Amino acid sequence: MLKRITLNAVVCLFLATNAFAGATDDVKSVVDSVVRIVSDKSMKTNDSKRRQALKMTISVIFDYNEMAKRSMGKHWNQRTPEEQKQFTDLFATLLENSYSSKIESYNNEKIVYLKENIDGEYAEVKSKVITAKRDEFTVDYRLLNKNGKWMVYDVVIEGVSLVSNYRTQFNKIILADGYAGLVKKLKTKSDELKISTSK
Repeated sequence: MLKRITLNAVVCLFLATNAFAGATDDVKSVVDSVVRIVSDKSMKTNDSKRRQALKMTISVIFDYNEMAKRSMGKHWNQRTPEEQKQFTDLFATLLENSYSSKIESYNNEKIVYLKENIDGEYAEVKSKVITAKRDEFTVDYRLLNKNGKWMVYDVVIEGVSLVSNYRTQFNKIILADGYAGLVKKLKTKSDELKISTSK
């Protein structure tokens, strides 16, 4: 469901070592934790412990509820509070399993921060990713300030919004198979990712 380039690009957010002050301060604390986990030799021999630590660390910077709400779009308000929680949990699991798998395959990608814009409670960090083969592409992070902490609610790769991409996919599934069909697909996808990351 997520394109490989999207996953690789977001991975670089957590493994970057240079950043502006402001919105990226909160990101850097997560970066340091992720680097420690990935570099910890004792973690390398305990897959379950490492992946759990990675997922807990990643969840600190992602506002899953905001991302889920925006990804559901017009269908969000049609869901009951119980369904909204169910969808948010499934959405979070999907992202966590995807990112944990990709972070573990980190291969010297580098991110260079170009600019940071802050407009009230919103911020955008513009950057470019440089791969080991010296390919470059832009990655912009959109953040929302909640209780004094910046949280990522969207990632834009080469001008394409992750949330908008999900919203288009989820809308098609809901229109074709209903909300129940979307839940089924997300559960299946999460199970597949869980199996692949446990190997």
